[in-house]
Amino acid sequence: MPRMIDQIRASKLPSNMMQFAARGALQVPPAENIEILVHLARHNHVFGDVARLTLAGWDEKASLAVASDPKSPREVLDYFISPDNLRPKLVPVLLENPAISEGQLIKIAIGASRETIQAMIKSPRVKSLSGVLKGLQANPYLEKGQADELRTVLSSARQVSTVASEDAAPAVEHPEASAVPSSSTGDEWADDEALNVYLKEHEHDIAAVGDKPFQAIGGIVDFLGEDHLSDTHVAEAPAPTAPAGPTPVIAPRPAVAPKKPDVLPKRENALQKISHLDVKGRIQLALKGNKEERSLLIRDGTKVVALAVLEAPKLSDGEVEKIASQKNVLEAVLRQIPLKRRFMKNYKVVRNLVANPRTPLDLGLGLMKNLLIADLKNISGNKEVSETIRNLALKMYKQKEDQANKR
Repeated sequence: MPRMIDQIRASKLPSNMMQFAARGALQVPPAENIEILVHLARHNHVFGDVARLTLAGWDEKASLAVASDPKSPREVLDYFISPDNLRPKLVPVLLENPAISEGQLIKIAIGASRETIQAMIKSPRVKSLSGVLKGLQANPYLEKGQADELRTVLSSARQVSTVASEDAAPAVEHPEASAVPSSSTGDEWADDEALNVYLKEHEHDIAAVGDKPFQAIGGIVDFLGEDHLSDTHVAEAPAPTAPAGPTPVIAPRPAVAPKKPDVLPKRENALQKISHLDVKGRIQLALKGNKEERSLLIRDGTKVVALAVLEAPKLSDGEVEKIASQKNVLEAVLRQIPLKRRFMKNYKVVRNLVANPRTPLDLGLGLMKNLLIADLKNISGNKEVSETIRNLALKMYKQKEDQANKR
């Protein structure tokens, strides 16, 4: 008899059964229930939100059993270890699960919360993975006490490594080899690791788009403004003008080989630089570039490039706030923002998404419950957003105002 998950994958269940499945109410073993919920959360646009909420509050004992089992389905483990879905109670067992790759742990380490950082420092497996420890060093949330503890762990790891290498063959260690990387080195390392992880996870998408060139959503002039296209060019010196009056007589000079003038190469602005890059080059720039380059690439018409910007280790909260309000970005970018808990902790991001007419209707309606009464009032009168959004905002505003008046 086929499992329930197989019937769901084949879309053979009626709508009412799918609703039960998204709530975790099917009469199947706990492990299969989790597998069903993960599948719906990742692939079903109708019941995905319900499934994600169900998973977030799923029975801790059953979740621990699945998270610690190396034989659990790959899709389930990938979901649990994702930074956007990571539950603090599951962190210790996930770190020790050999089915979770070092690359996945590195991705967690780079952007981990302080609580997760502490769990990783204490993990026996993490202590043996130098790549993950370096990822923790590059984490912007690392506190001083944790940094000191991490240096101790790294020092112990190096001593073990040195003893092992001496047993194998004598080696001369460079005096700088045991130094803790500087913050800039750590940042570069984090950028490289983020790039490697992203390229690995999206290799099929990258292959599918081929050599698609950069094309800005909304067009170039609307994209940057007319004055921006040449604002970083080296200014050319004005041509000298001849003095007024009669032309002076100049004595002839001996012939001398003409000296080649020093030609200063023109610097490319960010847009010109991006226009020369292929898809992989633009992804690399999205993850490792500066703020200006990210502001251009977030509007790339190639989805896999635009989404890479949201994975950049140096992406600031202020940049995300701006992205959430932009109309000239792909819908996929706006859908991706709420999937990251870090972004959703910023109220301005939530407000900007609801007020953005580009935001998909279902997404805006789901986020509106988080808005303050003043913002609900403003959105109810915003003619740029859909009538459905305005009407619901007005309804919620009146409800909250009535509740406030009763207090």
